[in-house]
Amino acid sequence: MKKFFTNIKKYYRYAIRSAKAELKSEVADSYLNWLWWIIEPFCFMLIYTFIFGFVFKNHTPYFASFVFIGLTAWEFFNRMINGSVKLIINNRDLVTKVYIPKYILLLSKSFTYVFKMGISLLITFALMIFQHVPFTFNILFLIPIFIILYLFSFGIGMILMHYGVTLNDLANLTHIVLRMVFYLSGIFYNINERLHGNLKFLLLRANPVAFLMHQLRNVMLYGKLPSFEGLAIWFGISIVLCIVGIRIIHKNENSYAKVI
Repeated sequence: MKKFFTNIKKYYRYAIRSAKAELKSEVADSYLNWLWWIIEPFCFMLIYTFIFGFVFKNHTPYFASFVFIGLTAWEFFNRMINGSVKLIINNRDLVTKVYIPKYILLLSKSFTYVFKMGISLLITFALMIFQHVPFTFNILFLIPIFIILYLFSFGIGMILMHYGVTLNDLANLTHIVLRMVFYLSGIFYNINERLHGNLKFLLLRANPVAFLMHQLRNVMLYGKLPSFEGLAIWFGISIVLCIVGIRIIHKNENSYAKVI
């Protein structure tokens, strides 16, 4: 772990510059430029709110904000996982010519995803104000919840990044699993209201995405305290995943250039 923190200190400026360059390149040829980072999530929110709120008549309080909180958390997790699988292969030229700890590549990517998540959160706050959602001090608990989401995603991402080098079908398998998690995470429905018994308990406890979404909605929309016990458990799991991922990357650091 000492080597990990040393490398983070050494390469974090590169990670920030790389993230900025990627964000600029995404909108370089676009007429609307950075406005797309606002337009895209806002349009998706309107579409999903219309379909699940009006077509399927969902009566969850503050449903538009409910959906947007779920989408904000999901999009970050989805981007982190999907973006990690082929990350080393997609950076073949850099990996084979210059030494850089491979988790720095994921760190740089994560900065772009955090930036986009921040924009989605700003839109969410604006929507909450529009819907007259009462703000309480419990909303501050969104910070540790998002930190846990980041650590969990980063840990899983490092592990997938390693195995994505040699397992060609991992990207397809990851896509299938993520699609299943997408529908089982309660993005467009309230798991507490729609499900009961063991299935509800399983989804809210064993599915970290559903659990963290539920906690975000509790603190942001309903002024409730989060489940500190659940957050502690998933924080511990996230730390373990990060340690496992770091050790895997360190152990195989010199083999990636040969394999790809």
